Amino acid sequence: MHAPVIGMPQAQGLYDPAHEHDACGVGFIAHIDGAASHDIIRSGIDILRRLTHRGAVSADPLDGDGAGITIQIPDTFYREIIEFTLPPIGDYATGLVFLPREAAAREACQRALKAGIESTGCHLLGWRQVPTDNSGIGSQARATEPLVRQVFVGRGTVTAERFPLMLYLGRRRAENQVLREGLAGNEYFYINS
Repeated sequence: MHAPVIGMPQAQGLYDPAHEHDACGVGFIAHIDGAASHDIIRSGIDILRRLTHRGAVSADPLDGDGAGITIQIPDTFYREIIEFTLPPIGDYATGLVFLPREAAAREACQRALKAGIESTGCHLLGWRQVPTDNSGIGSQARATEPLVRQVFVGRGTVTAERFPLMLYLGRRRAENQVLREGLAGNEYFYINS
C-alpha cells in the first residue's frame, strides 16, 4: 500500500493516487491591458520550447500532436503580405485549415468551405499559402502531412455580434458537406481555428 497523497482521494478498487502525474503542459502569457506586443509572442514561443510534453506522442517521439500559440490578428502584417483587400479590423476573421495535398480533393474541400461560409451571409475573401517547415517531424507524420492554408472571411451582411456564430455555422456546414459527400481526401480536411 502506498502512502496517501495529500489532497487526493484514498486508494480504492483499481484507483491508486500514487499513480497520479502531471498532464500535458500548458502555458499562458498576456499583457494585462491587452496590448499586442512581439515580446509576448517571443515569450509564448519560449514557453513552448520549455514544455517537454506538449501532446501525445507515438513510437516516434517526433510524431507528437504538435503545439502552437494563439495571438491577436496581426492586421498590419496581413495587409503587407496578402494579395487581396481586407476590410477594417473586426470586419474579418482568419483561420488555419488543413487540406488534402492532391489538387482536385483540395479544391473540392475549399469549395465546400466557401459554400458553408457564404450560406451564413459572410463571404470568403481569399486564401494564403502558409509557409511551413516539416524538417522536425517524424516520417509517420510526414507521410500524412496535410497542406496548410489560411482562410480570410469577411463579415458581409452579418452583424458584429452574430459574426462569431456565423463563422461557427459556416465551419460546421462545410465539415458536414465534406463528410456527407465523401470527398476524396476528406480525412485531411480540418479547420484548426
